[in-house]
Amino acid sequence: MELHKLSAIELSKKILAREISAVKTVEYFLDRITLLEPEISAFNFVFKDAAIERAAEIDKKISDGEACGPLCGVPVAIKDNINIKGSPTTCSSKMLKDYISPYDAAVISRLRDSDAVFIGKTNMDEFAMGSSTENSAFKITKNPWGKEYIPGGSSGGSAAAVASGMCLLSIGSDTGGSIRQPASFCGVVGLKPTYGRVSRYGLVAFASSLDQIGPFAANVMDCAELLRIISGYDFRDSTSIDSALPGDISSRIERDIKGIKVGLPKEYFIQGIDPEITQSINKSVDILKGMGADIIEISLPHTGYALSVYYIIAPSEASANLARYDGVKYGFRADISTDTLSVMEAGGEPSGELLSIYKKTRGEGFGPEVKRRIMLGTYALSTGYYEAYYGKAQKVRTLIKNDFDEAFKKVDVILTPTTPTTAFKIGEKVQEPLQMYLSDIFTIPCNLAGLPGISVPCGWTKGGLPVGMQILGRPLDEETVLRVAYNFEKIARHYARRYAQHYGGTLYDR
Repeated sequence: MELHKLSAIELSKKILAREISAVKTVEYFLDRITLLEPEISAFNFVFKDAAIERAAEIDKKISDGEACGPLCGVPVAIKDNINIKGSPTTCSSKMLKDYISPYDAAVISRLRDSDAVFIGKTNMDEFAMGSSTENSAFKITKNPWGKEYIPGGSSGGSAAAVASGMCLLSIGSDTGGSIRQPASFCGVVGLKPTYGRVSRYGLVAFASSLDQIGPFAANVMDCAELLRIISGYDFRDSTSIDSALPGDISSRIERDIKGIKVGLPKEYFIQGIDPEITQSINKSVDILKGMGADIIEISLPHTGYALSVYYIIAPSEASANLARYDGVKYGFRADISTDTLSVMEAGGEPSGELLSIYKKTRGEGFGPEVKRRIMLGTYALSTGYYEAYYGKAQKVRTLIKNDFDEAFKKVDVILTPTTPTTAFKIGEKVQEPLQMYLSDIFTIPCNLAGLPGISVPCGWTKGGLPVGMQILGRPLDEETVLRVAYNFEKIARHYARRYAQHYGGTLYDR
């Protein structure tokens, strides 16, 4: 049985019906990881023994007649900035390379309750800062559709793991497009929920007003089910919203989309977009029209400021959040003298030597992209510049949100390309950070406004690279976003190409 070709929902039902054991299921996907991981480099850690042990517990639970959760025995990969008790959480950074989490993130607790099996931690851009997964301190993840291409970032490992069939589901985080952009580049489904829909408790913070945890899957229905499981109120997250997805979300999104108003913002269809992406989006619009959706042109006039706003707000919040990594409490510590260590442990005032230790630890522990953003953010928050930069950026952020509020008075969802280009080659933009930042130009406004957004495959380039389509919705209206995405996917069926021949062989089928 080719388990990687099943949906997660189908696999869970087969395990529950004892058509296959949870242990055999986990062993199947561990074998695929053994085969494909050397080519893809999606994982920082693979939990072989722990996953088999957990699967055995689930098999016993089923044989004893106990109720099993909706992800019964399904392997799930977790981005390496989300805490799992007793497991490493490195954020793909030297700063946390030896850190073992003492607690579970909220989403991990919910996944445990659903009887999912954690199969490993996935590679990412260091501290989620990047758009290519080239900023990891450990490895560069490759795109399963071409080893010379990046998988996107920062959740590139999570996207590549699903795209290559090393797991059926994974979890990522999205601060400015870090779920949707790699989903687009890897030809899978990735969803950023409404800000506050999923608890951030246990997610290592990058930019707290923008970060959200979300799901990756091979298809929209699995994505919806995974979102339902991980969402819900959590008192430990002060931004958590008490509004869970309905239990029957799967049947709700199967309803047709006749009369749904789909907005096309003119500011997203600009000069410089890859022509093959424009062609795929136009074909997708025609499919939605044929299903009875009403297509309406709209305007989001402040879209052009989103990138500038993001690269003031996100680095500013990052500079505050990452100040805790100083070599004192936990994490990496540069080599220091015994006398200095005694002063630090006694809580003494920072001496000149102690300050040099802070500098040395952060200089050695952080990679260049993280240091770049810390410096940008610290400057924007410094005395005399706060109001000119951070304060003004927050005001423009409000204008961007107001644009969406006005648009959603006319339409139910907004459709855009996920990215202006398809996946670029490894190393192509490493020395051009501003060019790298532009790859998130269509995803960033969604985070600034706190909206839900999904990327679904909508086409392929002549060179065989995936193209993604982004669907945005009103706050807390993931249901409509998923409904439009599901109906489109049902007709377009681009997900089926996951199993096409690859690398001149049959990567997925071998």
